[in-house]
Amino acid sequence: MAGNSQRRGAVRKPGSKKGQTVGSGGQRRKKLEGRGPTPKAAERPYHVAAKRKAHAERDEAKTGRTPGRAPAARGAREAAQAGATAERVRAALGIPGDHEIITGRNPVTEAVRAGVPLSKVFLAGNMASDERVAEVLRTATALGTPLLEVTRTDLDRLTDGAVHQGVAIEVPAYAYRDVSDLLARAERANHPPLIVALDGVTDPHNLGAVLRSAGAFGADGLLLPERRSAGVNATAWKVSAGAAARVPVARATNLVRALKELKEAGCFVVGLDGEGPVAVGDLELASEPLVVVTGSEGKGLSRLVRETCDVVASIPIAASVESLNASVATGIALYEVSRRRAQPAV
Repeated sequence: MAGNSQRRGAVRKPGSKKGQTVGSGGQRRKKLEGRGPTPKAAERPYHVAAKRKAHAERDEAKTGRTPGRAPAARGAREAAQAGATAERVRAALGIPGDHEIITGRNPVTEAVRAGVPLSKVFLAGNMASDERVAEVLRTATALGTPLLEVTRTDLDRLTDGAVHQGVAIEVPAYAYRDVSDLLARAERANHPPLIVALDGVTDPHNLGAVLRSAGAFGADGLLLPERRSAGVNATAWKVSAGAAARVPVARATNLVRALKELKEAGCFVVGLDGEGPVAVGDLELASEPLVVVTGSEGKGLSRLVRETCDVVASIPIAASVESLNASVATGIALYEVSRRRAQPAV
């Protein structure tokens, strides 16, 4: 009605349209406001990961265990779900503390071919289609070795996250040889002994790489000191790509004393050092019974070991490079020795 002061005109409902914002900063501030962290894939209802998780939980609730998992691995699964350490998984699988776990298809196959004693074989999924794994399974079955099916999570924890390719074996602690065994091996092969000694190399990755080079260039074995040195463990097995099964390793209580015994047996001892007066490529002793000694990358050869060497040789490198890795230096030296030995005698 005209003149009715109680009648309200058109009124915008709150929130129906944003009102005027003073200043350009106010207009853009709301656009810059985030929506919080993106939820994980398994927490988004329509994501395939969430559907897969829900399906697995329903199956586990019905059966009490994850489909495809062998009962023998149930203890390891429960330990892993509880945030277990590698030690707990080892205990759940019945692995003694001094036993080693060798992982990867090539290292496992090489170890089995070399006749390394098998305690257990662990498989994640159906791996029998792989020829190398099939060979391992045939050997293990013939020997009566237990075969256990585990998950990749179990193997991840068991190997501390190392690349295992879905297969692993449990073997007893490595059986070290005597120095005399290395000399006898060269005598059986009817060639001058070639032995590699490591002085203070504590990285098992370097040890594994040296084993691989020793196997490639025909070395008769490695000599390690018992203290302040890496041992043949799972990491060394893995890096050696199976060479640890073919190249024997001896341990000595005192490295200097062992080197002197080798000298008395007719071997020449050559130490590798960046400042050596003789280049490895010019080493005249290459065709003789030889012990090549490599020191640690940081400290190099120890004083007593250096004094025991007959010759200290070097590998020429570019001035911009400070030093070579211990395993790389050993590989180059072994190649040069092998090359010179292959040359016809003048």
